[in-house]
Order: sequence, then C-alpha cells, then structure tokens
Amino acid sequence: MNSRILVSGVSGPIGAALLPSLRTSGCSVVRLVRGTTTGEGQIAWDPARPLAPEAVSGFDAVIHLAGESIFGRWTAAKKEKIRKSRIAGTLNLARALARAEEKPNVFVCGSAIGYYGDRADELLTEESAPGTGFLAQVCQEWEEATTPAVQADIRTAHLRTGIVLSARGGALGAMLLPFKMGLGGRVGDGRQWMSWIDVQDMVGGIHHILKNDLLQGPVNMVAPKPVTNAEFTGALASVLSRPAILPMPAFAVKAVFGEMGEELLLASQKVEPNKLISSGYPFRHRELRESLQHLLKT
Repeated sequence: MNSRILVSGVSGPIGAALLPSLRTSGCSVVRLVRGTTTGEGQIAWDPARPLAPEAVSGFDAVIHLAGESIFGRWTAAKKEKIRKSRIAGTLNLARALARAEEKPNVFVCGSAIGYYGDRADELLTEESAPGTGFLAQVCQEWEEATTPAVQADIRTAHLRTGIVLSARGGALGAMLLPFKMGLGGRVGDGRQWMSWIDVQDMVGGIHHILKNDLLQGPVNMVAPKPVTNAEFTGALASVLSRPAILPMPAFAVKAVFGEMGEELLLASQKVEPNKLISSGYPFRHRELRESLQHLLKT
C-alpha cells in the first residue's frame, strides 16, 4: 500500500491486530498518543484540546479508534468520560484534518452498533434509523462530530462495530474465565441478538475500507450471521467443552451492572453488514463456532 497512516486508540485488541497488519502491508504508521511521546512514529495529543492542522497534514489515511472504555458501572462521571472522549476527540481531530494543508484521502472513525439501540428481532442495516438510550445518543453525536472532515470533502467512514472477538481481551476475554470454570450460561432469556465479528475480519474490513473509494458513511462491522445470546453462550461452552447451565437472570444483570448491563448485555441488535458484503469484502469467519475454534485454538 505504501501509505502514511495516522492511527489513534490502538491499545486494545483491535489495535493489537491492526498495527502489525498495516506495517505488513507496507504502510508507514504514526500513532496519536495521549501525553508525552515515547519514541519516533508518535504524535502527542490531548483529545479534549484543539489539534494543530500541521501536526496531521500529509497522511494518506487517518484511523481514529480512541475512546474511554464502555465497560464498568456507568456512574454520571463514567458516562461523561465515555461521551467526551469520543465526541470532543473526534471533533478536534476532524477540525484539524479539515484545515490541514495536505488532507487525507480517507478518515475512518470508530462508532458502534449501539447506534441502533435495543431493537428486538428487527433486521438492522446501515440505512436503519438510530435507536434510543445512552449509547445510541453517544454514537449519533460521535458520528456527527466528523462533520468538519465530511464538509472538507474527506471520504469519511464510521465503523459501526459489533462485539469484536479476540483472544487478546475484550468481550471474549471477559467471558473466558467463568465459562472455563463451568460457570457460564445465557444472559436474561437468551433471546437477544448478538452481532459479532472476528478480530481478523475487523482488521480486514478496515483495510477494505481504506482501499475502496466508494465506501463512506456508516459501515456495519459485523459478521454476516448474528446469533442469539443463548446460541452464543452455547457455542462458547461447547468449544471449551464445558457446560453452560448457570444463566444470569435479567434482574441480576440490572442489579450488578446497572444501565451498562441493560444496554450491553440485555439489548438486542440483529445487524447485517450490507456495505461490506455489497462491496465484495471476503469474510474469513462467517460462522461463530469456527471463529471461536480459531481464536481459542481448539
């Protein structure tokens, strides 16, 4: 690819897989890092403050994944951190890119299927209306924060990301210990839809967006075959050769996790990756069980 790419927010499982893949593709990668830099290939920034346009000039692509973790009890302070880290950081970066002398060809910005809210069995595509709830509102504002880049004619894509499955932490990492101990089971009634994506396809999908000039706006980053929570927990237990007989009732989820539990664990989102499919992205992992077997090497 031989491109100069600026990347933010790469400390998690997605970043751990994305950075090596970009470098393997021949890209020169520079990271936006909070605080002081620790070496070459880094640019310091404070997401809450304006960014100098000259600092972000001359990149072929910008991939913006930074944001406060949504895991943890949603106190008022935690919710404000979640919101501000995404919206202020995205807006400041988009403004800097819009004013840069050499603008990027593409701006790939994080978002989430939380945009759709809790939608029961409704089949959701990139054309579906936004939902309600804290995460839905945050995602709407997050995507709107890229407006300066869009108005500057920078091709902008929003990664509406589902549950990213990785052996290096994230949601799957949090589930492994209880399931390995035989303490796993469905959450609530188990009928809520879970739209997932293997980290290999998450990274592959980002590469696909970088190379495909027609992809812009929201892009659902999920596998083609969503599953119910009961199906997901059953598959994980089976791959680990453990029982899944200890369900967590909805009232317990709400008592232990509060609002986060309602929006992350009990909400139902049956999402289709229409744009990835129609643009010819070749999914490597379409089936949940096969993805889990590959990730967990069983």
